[in-house]
Amino acid sequence: MTAIKHALQRDIFTPNDERLLSIVNVCKAGKKKRNCFLCATVTTERPVQVNVVKVKKSDKGDFYKRQTSWALRDLAVVDAKDAVKENPEFDLHFDKVYKWVASSTVEKNTFISCIWKLNQRYLRKKIDFTNVSSQLLEELPKVAEESVPSGENQSVAGGDEEAVDEYQELNAREEQDIEIMMEGCEYAISNAEAFAEKLSRELQVLDGANIQSIMASEKQVNILMKLLDEALKEVDQIEMKLSSYEEMLQSVKEQMDQISESNHLIHLSNTNNVKLLSEIEFLVNHMDLAKGHIKALQEGDLTSSRGIEACTNAADALLQCMNVALRPGHDMLHAVKQQQQRFSDLREQFARRLASHLNSVFVQQGHDQSSTLAQHSVELTLPNHHPFHRDLLRYAKLMEWLKNTDYGKYEGLTKNYMDYLSRLYEREIKDFFEVAKIKMTGTTKEGKKFATLPRKESAVKQETESLHGSSGKLTGSTSSLNKLSVQSSGNRRSQSSSLLDMGNMSASDLDVADRTKFDKIFEQVLSELEPLCLAEQDFISKFFKLQQHQGISGSTTNEAEEMDGGNLSRSYPSGVPQTISSEKDMIRQMMTKIFRCIEPELNNLIALGDKIDSFNSLYMLVKMSHHVWTAQNVDPASFLSTTLGNVLVTVKRNFDKCISNQMKQMDEVKISKKSKVGILPFVAEFEEFAALAESIFKNAERRGDLDKAYIKLIRAVFVSVEKVANESQKTPRDVVMMENFHHIFATLSRLKISCLEAEKKEAKQKYTDHLQSYVIYSLGQPLEKLNHFFEGVEARVAQGIREEEVSYQLAFNKQELRKVIKEYPGKEVKKGLDNLYKKVDKHLCEEENLLQVVWHSMQDEFIRQYKHFEGLIARCYPGSGITMEFTIQDILDYCSSIAQSH
Repeated sequence: MTAIKHALQRDIFTPNDERLLSIVNVCKAGKKKRNCFLCATVTTERPVQVNVVKVKKSDKGDFYKRQTSWALRDLAVVDAKDAVKENPEFDLHFDKVYKWVASSTVEKNTFISCIWKLNQRYLRKKIDFTNVSSQLLEELPKVAEESVPSGENQSVAGGDEEAVDEYQELNAREEQDIEIMMEGCEYAISNAEAFAEKLSRELQVLDGANIQSIMASEKQVNILMKLLDEALKEVDQIEMKLSSYEEMLQSVKEQMDQISESNHLIHLSNTNNVKLLSEIEFLVNHMDLAKGHIKALQEGDLTSSRGIEACTNAADALLQCMNVALRPGHDMLHAVKQQQQRFSDLREQFARRLASHLNSVFVQQGHDQSSTLAQHSVELTLPNHHPFHRDLLRYAKLMEWLKNTDYGKYEGLTKNYMDYLSRLYEREIKDFFEVAKIKMTGTTKEGKKFATLPRKESAVKQETESLHGSSGKLTGSTSSLNKLSVQSSGNRRSQSSSLLDMGNMSASDLDVADRTKFDKIFEQVLSELEPLCLAEQDFISKFFKLQQHQGISGSTTNEAEEMDGGNLSRSYPSGVPQTISSEKDMIRQMMTKIFRCIEPELNNLIALGDKIDSFNSLYMLVKMSHHVWTAQNVDPASFLSTTLGNVLVTVKRNFDKCISNQMKQMDEVKISKKSKVGILPFVAEFEEFAALAESIFKNAERRGDLDKAYIKLIRAVFVSVEKVANESQKTPRDVVMMENFHHIFATLSRLKISCLEAEKKEAKQKYTDHLQSYVIYSLGQPLEKLNHFFEGVEARVAQGIREEEVSYQLAFNKQELRKVIKEYPGKEVKKGLDNLYKKVDKHLCEEENLLQVVWHSMQDEFIRQYKHFEGLIARCYPGSGITMEFTIQDILDYCSSIAQSH
């Protein structure tokens, strides 16, 4: 164990400036036996630090390594397990309990004794030793004294740590002294016992000298003891003085405590006074209303700008005083309650005064504005409300104050404003629309009477005028859509009433100037209404302060409702106002109430324009679409946008009705059985409709509506043309189809309507097909016998007879061919062509001018048949010299002369 201790000191502790005092070989209790060493060490540098170090032998060699270290001050308990019996187990309580088993009880006791000594010297008995024999702790040092030389015994008695050591390494000086001493003795190495005996004798001599020295110093010790007694007396005197001083200081301390308590009470009183002053200043500064403000609220002039400004400032000051956030406990003060009641009375008094004054202003405005209506009665303009708005906007801040403080009176003012202004606007707008109707129908009394007729009477009157104005002859059952009678191609358009006429005046009898006049009047009406509505809406949002915050409810009302005066009334719990849906909805509802007559008047004006001329629905659709688009760009949910959108639906419905009636009229059209058909009336009217629509809808926003109408109309035209062609008795079906589809194709080509490109191609194809069909049908077989002869020849060839052998057939020999050819001399052919030309001329109408086109196609078809016969003769009768009695040139001459003669 001594060699291990020496090795540990050299390899582990000396490099760290530590000295090893005690060592015990241990292993952990209850586990596989893996030995290690617990070492008690102290540092060589001051302050001294005492550690317990766990050292373990390395698995890869014979050297030791430091594994764990604990400071001795962290050791709480040393448990030896049994104070009576010998037991190698013991526990050390650091941050946790470490259980160890020593290799022997002696090593355990020695280690525990070392720990106890270190605890006594450095830790002042802080460690708790349990289950350790007190006799062991007391006797262990004595045992150690007996087992070591006297020199070491003195060291232990002196309290040096080296008493614990079993082995102390010699330092360099000690080694040098021993070497000198051994060199002085010849037998120091050869006879160690004799050398040891010599050293023992010398030691005894030294001990005797020490004893004598001690005995010689007894007198000096007595003197020292006497001095110590005197010193003790002096100490007692000093302690008595210190006690008296302590009593004095205690008295001073009591006095200082009383002064400190007094100062604390003074400080507390000052603090309370400061806080009280702060509370009073807060109440005075925030709940004191100036006398000037009180006077303004009670007697302020609400007619002048200066008075309104003073009242506004006073109302704001009052609102600030009423809305001040009181601190806890303020509401319990009687003065605060009185002041709050005074503020409430002032607010109520001023709110009544303000509401009464504004109601008077609303009434006065209605009377003043009514007096100016006469000057606008003959002009298509609406009165300007800007001066009225400008005067009222001076009260905008007061209205906001009223809204925040007394919502009931604010709501009452809102209703009164709507009531007065709705009656005023109703008179103005009705007079305005009356002027517009007069200008549309004429300024005479008769025109005014016509404009103010009820819808049914007006319709009957206009229908009667339309029937008298039209030279057409009605056939079949009468209806609101005039049924057409076609008598001749020359007077067709004078006989047919307008396709777009819906029981009103004929479109063909209207001058373009009248339509332009209507368009300008309608545009003027919309242009006057728009700024009026926008100005009123802007005024409402500013005056009633409705443009700032969204409402509580997230739902919005998309439809503008007709509302009576009670619709704005709501029961609000605890007097707290809640907006209906949002403040935008409230603006729209107010506008709907004020301008409730705009939509009906616009609908009446649209109905009048539609009765005057169905084409007006096109103008109205374009104008109304533009204004709706403009209004929606500004605010899609505004009253103007909603109202114009509703009216646009009516205009669109009239437009669709116009298109439907045209299609219905096409379906009910009747044709004369005695005269040729020619260009059908609805085909010509479609051309007129399309030309006018293209000029109206140029760069329009709602082009899609027109394109849809085009598609419906053109399909109905196609169907109706085929229907009339099938029913035609006087004119061949192919002629009716050919002429009308040629006219449709020419119209679509000229107007270049992009959405009807497919229909244009279809019309061209139908025209071409029926032209070819009519040519083939009308031309027929002008050389009938010759046709029959060559049909027989082709039949024989089809049966397998070679073409050059056909002439040997009895019925088709050369003599028979010559006989048939002689029956068709040039004179006979010309006569047949002349009769054919007269027949075609009788079928075709003059307007479309297709006679020469058809005649040229027939000429080409006749020449094609002639060339076919020539080819058959050349193939089936080669070398016979047989030819027709007329040539192609003769045919061209015949056709040219016939065309010129007619």
